[in-house]
Amino acid sequence: MKMKKLLSVAATGVLSLSLLAACGSNSASENAENGGSSESAEAVSLRLAHNQPEDHPVHTSLMELSTLTEENSDGNVKIELFPNGQLGQERDVIELVKSGTLDMAKVSASALEAFDSNYAIFSLPYVFQSKEHYYEVMDNSEAVQEIFQGTKDDGFVGIGWYDAGQRSIYTADKKVESPADMNGMKIRVQESPTSISMIEAMGGAPTPMSYGEVYTSLQQGVIDGAENNETALTNSKHGEVAKAYTYTEHQYVPDVLIVSTKMWDKLSEDQQKAIQDAASASTESHKDVWESAIEESIKASEEMGVTFYTIDKQSFIDAATPLHDTFKAENETNVKYFDEFQSHLK
Repeated sequence: MKMKKLLSVAATGVLSLSLLAACGSNSASENAENGGSSESAEAVSLRLAHNQPEDHPVHTSLMELSTLTEENSDGNVKIELFPNGQLGQERDVIELVKSGTLDMAKVSASALEAFDSNYAIFSLPYVFQSKEHYYEVMDNSEAVQEIFQGTKDDGFVGIGWYDAGQRSIYTADKKVESPADMNGMKIRVQESPTSISMIEAMGGAPTPMSYGEVYTSLQQGVIDGAENNETALTNSKHGEVAKAYTYTEHQYVPDVLIVSTKMWDKLSEDQQKAIQDAASASTESHKDVWESAIEESIKASEEMGVTFYTIDKQSFIDAATPLHDTFKAENETNVKYFDEFQSHLK
């Protein structure tokens, strides 16, 4: 364990040095080091990292974010994208954003749980009861904005979100209709304590691992299945090794656009507004981009031999209910956020 920690620290150090070496004279990080004014209108070039491939719908929407930001600022703010995990996995880039070495990142809310426990609510199974409920909360909840801004003193804040779809179970060839069907099955999960507890409650054996390891692990039988949205079957080719996709729809975990507090505070109000307006616009248009991508993924997956199963989810919902009770029992803030989320049900 100690060796793994040392290796992780060393890897993050290497990434930090690489990023510092790549910084141009117009980077926001350098402006911050030079003590730039928060009212300065000096042109900046920001670096934004994420772990999805360039044909992923989230990358498409981040390209729109970049384009709109440059347009909104009359070229005063530019955002350069680093996809495919070029600058590290999600935990790595969050650390870099916290330190101010990296300006921005798109990461899963579940990855942020390790940095702020308030983010655990987004991974809570069935906290969102439908896509409509999910959108209503993410767009209009005061609790979401409190969570996004609550890490300011820790080095980063959330300024937007992107739909990452519903998460369901997919396996090599087995339909899962109830927790009993998942008994003993090794299911890959994100490195989120809430997601680990969720799979345990749903009857499976949670196996945390990085996303890049899933294909080979499915292929070699290291795991029996995974849980994700439909694009994983096509963009990451998991449909080649997983032929049964069951709509448990246990989570709607958003992707979150985070920015370094160190960078953000050095931007002028006009620059901040240019980015924020671009983020809001790209979040909204992403909903249509995402829907189209899901339709295409389902069609392509079926051509690969994947079968999609719609089930009665009640047994999984019942299995997850104790997690809601445990979450709310931890502190009053959890109760407030959970109840506020549920108040948006229509």
